[in-house]
Amino acid sequence: MTELILINISGNDHPGVTATLSEILARHNADILDIAQSDIHHTLSLGFLIKTDSSVSANIMKEILFKTYDLGVSVKFSPVKMSDYRNWVNRQGKTRWIITLVGRHLSARHIAKVSRVVADQELNIDAIRRLTGRMPISDDGAVEDPKAKQCVEMSVRGTPLSHSDMQNAFMKIASEGEVDISLQEDTIYRRCRRLVCFDMDSTLIRTEVIDELADRAGVGPQVRDITERAMRGEIDFRQSFTERVALLKGLDRSVMQEIAEALPITEGVDRMMTVLKRAGYKTAILSGGFTYFGNYLKQRFGFDYVFANDLEIGPDDKLTGRYLGEIVDGKRKAELLKVMAQMEGINILQTIAVGDGANDLPMLSTAGLGIAFHAKPKVKENAGQSISTVGLDGILYFLGFKDSFIE
Repeated sequence: MTELILINISGNDHPGVTATLSEILARHNADILDIAQSDIHHTLSLGFLIKTDSSVSANIMKEILFKTYDLGVSVKFSPVKMSDYRNWVNRQGKTRWIITLVGRHLSARHIAKVSRVVADQELNIDAIRRLTGRMPISDDGAVEDPKAKQCVEMSVRGTPLSHSDMQNAFMKIASEGEVDISLQEDTIYRRCRRLVCFDMDSTLIRTEVIDELADRAGVGPQVRDITERAMRGEIDFRQSFTERVALLKGLDRSVMQEIAEALPITEGVDRMMTVLKRAGYKTAILSGGFTYFGNYLKQRFGFDYVFANDLEIGPDDKLTGRYLGEIVDGKRKAELLKVMAQMEGINILQTIAVGDGANDLPMLSTAGLGIAFHAKPKVKENAGQSISTVGLDGILYFLGFKDSFIE
């Protein structure tokens, strides 16, 4: 007669526990139907669901009981009904979701609120793992590194009662608690993203280049006012772009090099680009700014593509107040994203887009994963995911990278 037994082992972790216990199961020809193991601060949690003949089950449990005593760990045996096992098997194939929490500090309050939303949506948490490294703290409990990050990933199975309500609940928690929360369906495309496209101004760099140029031209306040209205989506980007470029007329070309060499780079760009290149991702800059500065970042960090706007320069090496070619606005960014996906031979669902302004929304909604980065309120409300608490390398956690792999 067949018996199903769930074996749970817990206690201080040390090498050889899994090997020793699985060898006992092997000697009695037990089949392992499910297995899981985790370690929290040197404390082991190990489970086997086995199928065995009732004639040897008592011997298996006796041997394991004696051996766990020798190993200094505890064991619990639970019989499993065949009907319960069949129900468990039939539940496989349900939609799986990945929920990622990232911030400077994650508290029990964050975990409690997120897990309550999951429970209210009648979903089940299969697994939780920490993606960031161990958090160093001083004797008084203070975090030693102010730039440190904490990230936890939950694997959740089932169909939400309301996907939009779930997403809205996470956005509310994020807005109240200094935490970013990503909700992604765990599909084959999530696991094989291949192209990441970035806005430049206020995303890869902590400034708007056109504002820097305007300051040098003595028209900073006028240009900044137009820039802010455009980023908030209050005026048409093409119109605003034409007006702002016109105000730069007469600025010497050499100023662009001075600005490029002093660009304030966003936290995490270097680390993010190192990992993405090492992992084989293609990267692109899709900017409503200027090609000169995009090419500077391409050379410095190794981006594969740059698409931006070209300023016209007169024979006197001064800006004419006009631009060359087609404006890279929101619509054009989305088109370029599709073109690059075709060029790379990948599905559009394998693409990622990152930006902060209203003109980034078309590419954010086109990409398989759209991330609003330290974005304006309108952009955060309409983007699928957002990062507001950490640097650009926070994107790596949305892709499932662990610090232990990265470093």
